[in-house]
Amino acid sequence: MSSNSLHGKAALVTGGSRGIGAAIARRLAAEGASVAITYVNGEEPARAVVADITASGGHALAIKADNRDAAAVEAAVGDAVKAFGRLDILVNSAGIWRAAPIDVLSLADFDETMEVNLRAPFVASKAAAVHMGEGGRIISIGSNLAERVTDTSLSAYSTSKAALVGLTKALARDLGSRGITANVVHPGSTDTDMNPAGGPHAEQQRQKMATPRFGKADEIAGMVAWLAGPEGRFVTGASLTIDGGANA
Repeated sequence: MSSNSLHGKAALVTGGSRGIGAAIARRLAAEGASVAITYVNGEEPARAVVADITASGGHALAIKADNRDAAAVEAAVGDAVKAFGRLDILVNSAGIWRAAPIDVLSLADFDETMEVNLRAPFVASKAAAVHMGEGGRIISIGSNLAERVTDTSLSAYSTSKAALVGLTKALARDLGSRGITANVVHPGSTDTDMNPAGGPHAEQQRQKMATPRFGKADEIAGMVAWLAGPEGRFVTGASLTIDGGANA
């Protein structure tokens, strides 16, 4: 689906080489935006996303940037602005999963989770806000596990995603007077390489849902595109959950 609602806009999607991030990049491009994506190790998948977008007549760019490196995140924002001449939409999609019981989880794993899932969105949002004007959008990808911790071994991951809600609300307050919105989208179990619908823990997850199926990355992308478009202009500081009713 495409309404060309983002024609003339420029977007940066972190972690846009695979999974939810790749689906978001493709959807924003289908809506008319020029899209830059970041990747760490997946150069080939990143180039495939760019190729898909350009083959459809869009403009896209892949930038190597590790979310653990604040300078690299800042540079990626600058590269996107240099390539497109502007930046209207930032989607903080890159994330990692480190799961272990609290008495086993290492401090290094906890710190890395915060670096990638929380500090990097702060760094990217701070850098992007400098270039955004009226109508700017900052959208972060959280998790329904920020709202309801349904299993063990989630102390690092759930903490990082819950803190992302606080950051988003603060961004909404800081930037609202400039006409820039900030929101967080909380996916539930979504069929990706990281958490496939046919994986060993998939049935356990489906049993928790009101609609017992995994989400599709395109469905998450659809909500992000709506927030990024004109119909989402009055939504800010919000947490929007798309999880098949797992948290109902």
